[in-house]
Amino acid sequence: MSHSDHTMPAVMPHRGALILVFGILGLLVCFIFGIISWIMGKGDLDRMKAGQMDPEGESLTKVGMILGIVACCLQILAVVMSILLFGVFGVAAGMSAN
Repeated sequence: MSHSDHTMPAVMPHRGALILVFGILGLLVCFIFGIISWIMGKGDLDRMKAGQMDPEGESLTKVGMILGIVACCLQILAVVMSILLFGVFGVAAGMSAN
C-alpha cells in the first residue's frame, strides 16, 4: 500500500466563528440572526458528530447556537409581553371611557 491509500477523507471546515457572530448579532441587532445561528449551529454540530465537519469549532458553534436560541426566546417573550400590555391598557382604556 502506498502512502496515499491512508489519507483521511476531507472534512468541511467549521463555521464556529460565523455562527458565534450571528448569535451575538441576534442578541444585539435583530433576532433573525439568532434564528440563522440556531439553524446553522444545529446543522454543523450534527455534521461534526457524523465526522463530516472539523470538530475544532465545536465550542464556538455551541455558544453561537445557544446565543441564537436565547435571542429567539427573548423576542418571543417581548412579543408576548407586548400583546399582554396592549391588552391590559386596551381594557383599562375601555373601562375609563364608560
